[in-house]
Amino acid sequence: MKSDNQDPRQSGASWIDVSAPGKKVARGHLHPFTQIMDKITDIFSGMGFEVAEGPQIEDEWHNFDALNVPKEHPARDMWDTFWIKDKENKLLFDDKKVKKGESLLLRTHTSPVQIRYMEKNNPPIRIISPGRVFRYEATDMTHETQFYQLEGLMVDKNLTLSNLKAVMEIFFRRFYESKDIEVRLRPSYFPFVEPGVEVDMRRGGGLSAQTGKWTEVAGAGMVHPKVLENVGLDPREYKGFAFGMGIDRLAMFKYKVDDVRLFYSGDLKFIKQF
Repeated sequence: MKSDNQDPRQSGASWIDVSAPGKKVARGHLHPFTQIMDKITDIFSGMGFEVAEGPQIEDEWHNFDALNVPKEHPARDMWDTFWIKDKENKLLFDDKKVKKGESLLLRTHTSPVQIRYMEKNNPPIRIISPGRVFRYEATDMTHETQFYQLEGLMVDKNLTLSNLKAVMEIFFRRFYESKDIEVRLRPSYFPFVEPGVEVDMRRGGGLSAQTGKWTEVAGAGMVHPKVLENVGLDPREYKGFAFGMGIDRLAMFKYKVDDVRLFYSGDLKFIKQF
């Protein structure tokens, strides 16, 4: 006679010990660039900025012409461009501004996102456009052929460089979690802004290799009147400022990494440190 109290472990039947601890499930790990972009988005969202996105394959109008960099302009030499052979423009068939036979390219910056946004939205405008960009250049400790860039745009009435500087100070103080960060503006040239400036930053404790030294962190300026005209805005009524910075470089400063190629190496021992 079979006993109802027979131990299943002795009978050979399948048996599960529900009191045994479970196996630990491996969890995914966010890449440091993803963490950086999440933090940037949170900071600018707190200042009222909206996140805007655009295609990585662009046309000349949005990437150059609308940004006051027409064909044969010397400023085009500032960007080493990857051009795409697609004479029928099948990749951007829904864009009415793309003409048949016009050259396509991998975007060299995220500024075309600003143009696309201004074409479809009226001021006041306050956006950031983080994303991947592409440059045909040699790789080294501080350069890659593809990298991540953050650009910001604000368009309204009566904006000045003082507003730009204030936004930069708030961002860097929150990003690096330090109240003693200083920001300064130096004159520079970018075809889509006038005047154009370089944004430098320093803080006590040493963000750069040498404590208290100024470090260039962004390019910026007041939106060029021609750019506003190209998107249908009256530069006599509206003003704007724009800024751009490399997310890769921000990550290098924040984590004190001296070779940007490490972030793209796929080395989990490196990635899991962040």
